[in-house]
Amino acid sequence: MTTMKILGIKNINLQKAIPFVFLFLLGSCTNECKNKVTEIGLSAPGRNTLKVQVDVKTSAPIDTYIEYWRTDSAAQIFTSTVSKQNSSHRFVLTNLQPQQRYEYRVVTKKDDCSAESKTYNFSTPAYPMWFQEFFKIICPQPEKLPASFKEGSMLIYRRDEPGILFLINHKGDIRWYHQVNGTGFKVAHFTQNKTLLSILGSHEYETSYGNEILEVSLTGDTLLHLKKGMNDFEQTIHHEILLNPANQVVTLCVEERTFDLRSRGGGIADTVKGDGILVLDRQGKQVFKWTVFDDVDPLADNEILKTKKDWMHANSVTFDKDGNYLISFYNNGQIWKINAKTGKLMWKFGKNGDFAMPEDGIFDQAHCVHINNRGELMFFDNGVSKRQSRTLAFKLDEANKRAEIAINTKLPTDIYNERMGSSYLLENKYLLQCCSKKNSVVLTDMNGIYVWLLQTGLLPYRVEFIPKELLEPYIVN
Repeated sequence: MTTMKILGIKNINLQKAIPFVFLFLLGSCTNECKNKVTEIGLSAPGRNTLKVQVDVKTSAPIDTYIEYWRTDSAAQIFTSTVSKQNSSHRFVLTNLQPQQRYEYRVVTKKDDCSAESKTYNFSTPAYPMWFQEFFKIICPQPEKLPASFKEGSMLIYRRDEPGILFLINHKGDIRWYHQVNGTGFKVAHFTQNKTLLSILGSHEYETSYGNEILEVSLTGDTLLHLKKGMNDFEQTIHHEILLNPANQVVTLCVEERTFDLRSRGGGIADTVKGDGILVLDRQGKQVFKWTVFDDVDPLADNEILKTKKDWMHANSVTFDKDGNYLISFYNNGQIWKINAKTGKLMWKFGKNGDFAMPEDGIFDQAHCVHINNRGELMFFDNGVSKRQSRTLAFKLDEANKRAEIAINTKLPTDIYNERMGSSYLLENKYLLQCCSKKNSVVLTDMNGIYVWLLQTGLLPYRVEFIPKELLEPYIVN
């Protein structure tokens, strides 16, 4: 009869995040799927409270996965992804909570035959002390929250060093996080590939500007990491980061040009800093580039001497329904449409733009421009001239250059947000609005009445809602 040998201990406390390994042999069995697991090792990658890495070795290639559960909640069993036909398997367990005891077992499977290892356990540590009080929720009537909001998560991030990506639920509980040292998350986006794509920037980069691109999976694996200076990635990037359908990176870049501004009272060779749309492939090679200098002459701006250090201040770029780009500018209160193939300027929307605008639709500045799930052009209007922020959405008739207001939800003046911010539509009845300068995020109805409020120690640039189905099986409520 085969004997079992265990090196290490069964009850593992990951407080110190020290990797360990134990070996064992299962008893003999006539089923082919048994007698396969030869080694199991646990570790805490990045000393992350909510992640445990399990490395498994099997004597032959076989489908393998982990089943795990909180000891005091054995009825709710989580299942890892399946490692198919490998002999070395790596899993990252998510759905964990701090300071809890968990049990797990390794399952091997071939055809209709499956086998389970013995049950082992580990304990998770507490959160680091310095971010335990980041999120405070005010919600007097949680029963009135929309179901999808209670089931999903919100992406929020720390822009200072060390940078942290958080996924939190409606209670303010941290469901997932990823930390980087020596830099901060300037902006981040949950992609169509169920990954998190971000711009990183250290303290010498202001506000939303950075010099690195990082994409991580929900298991914390690095899928892409580009640094300024690699191939065609030569410029500072800022404010936006997306993946296009070709899995290429779309971002905003800083573009500097020299102009003779003597006719405006300037010098013979003054530097004007503008913006551009930059598309890079996975190796950092340029695929597409457009800049404001392609379409506008700085000399045509009567205020160029005042604005030359940040002439247009682009703050978001997104895809229109036809795949072309929409780019918003803070300084001139406009949104432009740019052809994604030719770089041609197709139209301008906003102040002095190409569309007939309803008087109540004229906006000061736009942040977080995007097409919502109803096909409307939606954004957060900072409302500097009126000192009142709001969410606006428009139905655009591009052929006749007409705009119809679809959403015009004003926030109370006590939460006026003059810079940054975001707004997203939920269930066609609610708005998740980020008021960065107030360190607050609010869920309101379409009349601007608070349903839920988050107060945070962070300075959030945007807060993005992610439905539960896009996070499964990595995060399950």
